[in-house]
Amino acid sequence: MIKSLSEFRFFKSFRIPLNSSDDVRYSVTKEDLYSERGEFLDDVQILDVSTTGLGLKTKARLKLDDSIAVSISYKRLRFDISCKVVRVFSGHFNDPAMHYGVEVSDEDDLFNMKRFIDQLITNFNQERVKDSLRKIALAEFNEDLTEGFEMLSLMLSLYKDIMNFSQQEGFIDSILEESLRILNAQRGVVYLINTEENQLEAKHAIGVEKSKLRFDYRKGVAGSVYTTTSALNIDKGHEKMKFFEKLDKKLGVETTSVICHPIFNKQDKPIGVIEIINKKNSERFSDEDGKVMRFLSLIFSSFFRQYDPVSEKSLIRRFSAPNPRALIWIGRSEQTTELRKCILKVKDLSDPLTIFGERGVGKRLYAKILHKEGNRGLKDYAVINFTTMEDSEILEKLTGENGYFTQCHGGTITFSDFHKASKEIQKTLITHIQSNMALPKEDMVRFIFTTQVLPLDLRRDGNITNEFFDVLNENIVNILPIRERKKDVRELLDYFLSKECQTQGYLQKVFSTEIKEKLAEYEWPGNVTELMTAVARLVRFNTKNHVITEVDDKVISILQKPMDVRISSEIPFVNDSSLKLKERVLLVERELILAEIKQVKGNKSKAAKLMGISREALRKKLIACNKVHEKVQELAKERKSKGIDEETAVIELSKVA
Repeated sequence: MIKSLSEFRFFKSFRIPLNSSDDVRYSVTKEDLYSERGEFLDDVQILDVSTTGLGLKTKARLKLDDSIAVSISYKRLRFDISCKVVRVFSGHFNDPAMHYGVEVSDEDDLFNMKRFIDQLITNFNQERVKDSLRKIALAEFNEDLTEGFEMLSLMLSLYKDIMNFSQQEGFIDSILEESLRILNAQRGVVYLINTEENQLEAKHAIGVEKSKLRFDYRKGVAGSVYTTTSALNIDKGHEKMKFFEKLDKKLGVETTSVICHPIFNKQDKPIGVIEIINKKNSERFSDEDGKVMRFLSLIFSSFFRQYDPVSEKSLIRRFSAPNPRALIWIGRSEQTTELRKCILKVKDLSDPLTIFGERGVGKRLYAKILHKEGNRGLKDYAVINFTTMEDSEILEKLTGENGYFTQCHGGTITFSDFHKASKEIQKTLITHIQSNMALPKEDMVRFIFTTQVLPLDLRRDGNITNEFFDVLNENIVNILPIRERKKDVRELLDYFLSKECQTQGYLQKVFSTEIKEKLAEYEWPGNVTELMTAVARLVRFNTKNHVITEVDDKVISILQKPMDVRISSEIPFVNDSSLKLKERVLLVERELILAEIKQVKGNKSKAAKLMGISREALRKKLIACNKVHEKVQELAKERKSKGIDEETAVIELSKVA
């Protein structure tokens, strides 16, 4: 039973209470960046443990994200783990101690926690096992005591069946049939993904012929649950029920209500769904049915835990390759969460979409994710880059024989760095966008534009026509620079470090705490592109080190002065520390003043008034600014003669891929 339990997805939240009789010895220290020892917490009591964290009780006042070091000794096990405080809550009203939830993130620490949990549970007697299961049933389903014991009975029964009968033929059909009885439903289907065909296929079915149930993995209720990994409970009035109209005629059945949950394997990848159809004597499945379904999906996940379909040709991004996925948006910040939600909202739009953001934030990656995740994912995808391509080449690729306008019917064309597009290209695009709207929806080309300049600024500066402004301004996704979503930086560092180690054939390396802190606090003016390049260099210059603890100035220049605050800007030499601060400020001032003057069509008196200064003050500022500008121009010529460009001299960014 324990082996089966440890494979369960919800085991991550399964907290086991510690008793004094368990004889688990431990010490807890609050880590301090400015002290090697940290602060020893002498009154800590560990209340419960899980494979991913601990529940603590102490009078010491801790804050969210505080780092905690825990040493645990149990029987022959001795290990240290590092955690972070993720939950803070008060205990009983007459108890001054606070309760804290701390979470483990390091892979080695997670491995040690799993070994500890395994040994701890192995020593439980039968009554202790039942008590733990009862508590998880109550916590998971928010039931009262009686309902909790009913759920416990179902859990114990199904665990027993899995352990004793899972190898026998017909076991899944028996479980599926029992599920229909519990939920009082007519039909049930277990779909698994076929990555070679990009389809969901019925592997087990009760009440319907399974051989007729196979379709595109993004279609219908099952497809929606599989692609979003979010459960659905819908009745006849829901728009997704339209999918069943043709299917019901084909199968000779009627569908009035559906409840559907995802199935995961041991790697936590979605591999299929369980779909229960037609609640008897009711128009809809109840909320209580939803709670039962949530548990049943865990049972099926446990049975299929070894199922791991991999296909290099597959267009399903979750199984596109056995190594880290290329089309993945990394991070946990609020903006990243919103960007993921936005994918679901706009991935199937036919209207043009503009993705705005600084250089290197991942605009083209986001565009390709939208294509692959949407219903155009099986059709052609093309990119036109206005930075690297001339107008003649662009027109040839778009309108030539079997050009992108023809080749990408039903697919997507992304126009990268569109703020550099000429008026001639814009006219051609407007013509094709208008003709595109007349095509059937399934043949329409999706146009995605990426730009570092907002449409409003492009129109104000006369770089686009009013007609094209309406196109660009219709749907806009704004991707913030990573200096404004700091929570993403650590995850990006870990992701690219893992990816680079695999690419270069090294065992997995890690950053030391000190280096990771410096990298996390850096401003990253080149955004994700600069971060990725920096990680690649660090791996290449630390071939023999498992832990990367030092950064050589020759490897990466960004840490020469860790406290430098860089301005992410296109203004030449604004980040050059060889210039005085006053001179760098004047460079910024010059750009602001010129932009203001340009906005009022050269009227300097009006510009001065808008900026809240006199006409004479504006004149003097421009004189001072222009002197500095002339100086940096001379500096630029000197560096150019030596073969050094300004970008390389300042932050050594690689070219955007």
